[in-house]
Amino acid sequence: MPRTTAHRAALTAALVTPLLLPLWAAGPARAHGAPTDPVSRVVACSPEGGGRAGSAACRAAVAANGAPFTAWDNLRVANVDGRDRQVVPDGKLCSGGLPGYKGLDLARADWPATRMTPGETLTMRYVSTIPHTGTFRMYLTKPGYDPAGPLSWSDLPDKPFAEVTDPALTDGAYRVEATLPSDRTGRHVLYTVWQNSSTPDTYYSCSDVVFPEKKEGVLPERTDGVLPEKKREEKEPRGVENTPLASNSAPTSEPASGPASESASESASGPSTPMLAGGAAAVLLLTGGAALAARLRRR
Repeated sequence: MPRTTAHRAALTAALVTPLLLPLWAAGPARAHGAPTDPVSRVVACSPEGGGRAGSAACRAAVAANGAPFTAWDNLRVANVDGRDRQVVPDGKLCSGGLPGYKGLDLARADWPATRMTPGETLTMRYVSTIPHTGTFRMYLTKPGYDPAGPLSWSDLPDKPFAEVTDPALTDGAYRVEATLPSDRTGRHVLYTVWQNSSTPDTYYSCSDVVFPEKKEGVLPERTDGVLPEKKREEKEPRGVENTPLASNSAPTSEPASGPASESASESASGPSTPMLAGGAAAVLLLTGGAALAARLRRR
């Protein structure tokens, strides 16, 4: 290589390398991520959301946003330092107050949702591209939450129902385990705050979840094998003992037929009219036979 060319290459490297180093170093300092199970709104409505991205709620969110949620893993706010309620405005919790994600704040009751069971152990899968330390805080909207209104801090309890620090990043995701509250029914929002400790960033996400509706007037099943009193009355006639089935017997959905069934019915409800008539006839027959025998002896 000629001397002049070598000098130019060295000069270029000397000028460009200091500029590239900060950019390269900045990469690991940015931890990107979002919940995929239960799926967050930003993931469901992103190009990675599959069929959920075509839902009415996601189409409306993209339209309101003015752009697709391509950067689904970058919903973060810097320098919050735990002041979430002071920094993120009411009605903008799902976007973190960022204009580039404003479509996620639409007040709707048809967001793609994940079915949950009250009191069960939830294992959240939070996808992340770079391992970082930090604390996950998980909130669930209060009982009676109305999804038709904008999500506000007053819809969430003051304290999270779960808080997990520095879970391991395995196969590209954090897995955060927590026990769900046991008093929720219907549609709710699982609100997750991930405050990094190795970066100044805090991530926010809304995952829509649905719990079974409470059935009015239905008594809970007893686990000790004893029926509640009201159910016992409905299931069994009064005065009949609760005889357990034999271990090799199988209950049937239809009542049995035949003599055994008739006998059981008679013993449960008392003697029937035909039985009374038959008994009377037998008495008359015996009486007549005795009279006939007496006449024969007189002869």
